Amino acid sequence: MAKLSKEEVKHVAHLARLAITDEEAEKFADQLGKITVFAEQLNELDTTNVEPTSHVLSIVNVMREDVAVKGLDRDVMMLNVKEQEDGQVKVPPILED
Repeated sequence: MAKLSKEEVKHVAHLARLAITDEEAEKFADQLGKITVFAEQLNELDTTNVEPTSHVLSIVNVMREDVAVKGLDRDVMMLNVKEQEDGQVKVPPILED
């Protein structure tokens, strides 16, 4: 792939809602061109026997078993509440009409 032009970089920046100067566009065009050349080199690799992965490391989520336990007693909890109504904690409104 050919080097990205300054205009192409400015167009992509505009799409991303980024304001860049002409000097930055020139710099980014050079950097993005180098990245593109490197990415094209990866296409030359033989990946026939390589299994697709989502991550380079085999990461496994370690989760505990979900066990239901008795929660706090509502009456005891309500002793620490400033205001309550019908067994519910009453808080000041955060949205105004």
